[in-house]
Formats: sequence, C-alpha cells, structure tokens
Amino acid sequence: MLDNKGFDLWADGYDESVGLSDEDGTYPFAGYRQILNEIYSRVLTDKCSSVLDIGFGTGTLTNRLYDQGCRIWGQDFSERMIELAKAKMPEARIYQGDFSQGLVPELRRHQYDAIIATYSLHHLTDGQKIEFIRDTLPLLRDGAWLYIGDVAFETRAELERNKALIGEEWDDDEFYFVADEIAMSFPQMKFEKFSFCAGLLSFKR
Repeated sequence: MLDNKGFDLWADGYDESVGLSDEDGTYPFAGYRQILNEIYSRVLTDKCSSVLDIGFGTGTLTNRLYDQGCRIWGQDFSERMIELAKAKMPEARIYQGDFSQGLVPELRRHQYDAIIATYSLHHLTDGQKIEFIRDTLPLLRDGAWLYIGDVAFETRAELERNKALIGEEWDDDEFYFVADEIAMSFPQMKFEKFSFCAGLLSFKR
C-alpha cells in the first residue's frame, strides 16, 4: 500500500496514469471520468455551496467545483498532493491528515452541503469504511448527500471473479467496496455501476 511518501512521489504523474487507465477501460480506473462528472453534476444541481472532499489528491474534481464558486474543504495525507491542489484552489481550506485516523478537528467543526470521496476510501478496511461513513454522515446538513466514487462491486462474488480475471495486476493492499455488504449497515445507500470495476455509492442524511 502506498503511504504518504509514496503518494508524494506519485503526485506529479498521478492524473496522467489515471487518465490512461480510464481511456483504456482497464482496472483500476475504468469509469473514473464518468464518476467524477456525475458527482460534479449532482453537486451543482443541488446548488451545494460548501463541499468537503476526502482524499482530494491533486484536486481534479474539487478544482472544477471551486471554479464554479463552491467553498471547498478537504483532507489528504500527501504533502505534495496538497501543494498541487493549493496551487489550483488558493482559497480552499485543505488539511493534511491520515483519514484512516478520522478527520482533522478543523473539518469536524463544520457542516457541509455535500461530502465527496473519489478513489480514496479503498485504503480503509471494510470495518474502517463503515465506521468512517457513520462518523461522516452527521457532518452533512439535513437532506445533503455523501458521494463515494471508487473501485466497487455489487457483490463479493463479483469482486472475486474480477480479481481472478485481473490476476497479478490486482492490488491486494487495497480494500474495494462491496455494495451489498455496505448496504447491510446503510440500507438507504444507493449504488450505481459505471464500469466493470467502478461504482458510485450515495448516502443521504
């Protein structure tokens, strides 16, 4: 698993490598751009003025929302990713911190019109995901949405089939979403597939 130093080293080539995988329709980023566009559209349609991005990376999505006038908060654990994001969004309130240990105190003092996490929470174990979502939902204003776009599968059997097909390219250090298992803790969750390995999980407060 990449630690914060690993992401620092990957930061400058991150967007390019993600884009190549998405364009080729290959694991793990097939469907990436579609998911980001969908979240972007929903946040703007809901007229969300305050957005929290968890694991924002280089700010690919939040920079677009920032340019539309959204107030951006965020947390990432890579110092270099934060540098790149700050250059795009100088007025955003973004903090360094390992979200496997929870959100930094500054972010917990606010409520948000939307919370988004794209291709970041697969670094949490399945149990940590449940706990993190439970802790994060109360930070939403009533009626607001948490959107998680990530490598995700409908069932554990579907995940295992894809793991077998992908073979040695599969990343065993990451913990991918299994929608029907998450739904056992959050029955209100909605799941939409965007590719053979990508999905959008939506939670309404």
